[in-house]
Amino acid sequence: MKNRSTIRLFIILVFITPAVAYAAMNWYEKRFQGLPVLGPADHTIGDFSLRDQEGDSVSTAEWKGKIVVADFFFTHCTAICPVMTKNITRVQEKFRNDNELLINSFTVDPEGDSAAQLKAYSRRFGIDHNKWQLLTGDKKQIYRLARNSFMVVATDGDGGPGDFIHSEKLVLIDKQKRIRGYYQGTSAKEVDQLIHDIKKLKDEN
Repeated sequence: MKNRSTIRLFIILVFITPAVAYAAMNWYEKRFQGLPVLGPADHTIGDFSLRDQEGDSVSTAEWKGKIVVADFFFTHCTAICPVMTKNITRVQEKFRNDNELLINSFTVDPEGDSAAQLKAYSRRFGIDHNKWQLLTGDKKQIYRLARNSFMVVATDGDGGPGDFIHSEKLVLIDKQKRIRGYYQGTSAKEVDQLIHDIKKLKDEN
């Protein structure tokens, strides 16, 4: 019996204890450690001037004192965009009364997505204009933002007629306009993580 107890203790010490400690460390890091700052050193989101679903002018000046969630979509997308939008509505509802959070969705088809078209889309998904702005404007400006500021795609392009980008990424931006996280917008689990990380970022600020 003594030998069996010794072997059992040995197994616990050698195999089980390190596994439990590793799992606990991973949980602690994800839950309590600060979010990384992503991108090149000193990288921040560039300024822009676009129009929202109400036809109002919007720029990064709107971001002052805000944590921002951003994505790139287009209204006649029938594949991933509706799924992404529905997932983002969960973020909207979670932080509906929180003045620190703003959501910006940039259309990658500004020629097809006028302010009126964006407004119809916002009604379809119950988007609150005060919390969530759907943005349209100059295609080259939007594509520069997607590639150079938000870095959601790695392809080259100039935003010309033959250029088209699409991404499932949601981007979390802090109050200093720095990228703090990327999340797959079609994944409910990753949107849960985004919601958790927004709360973490609020504590940081």
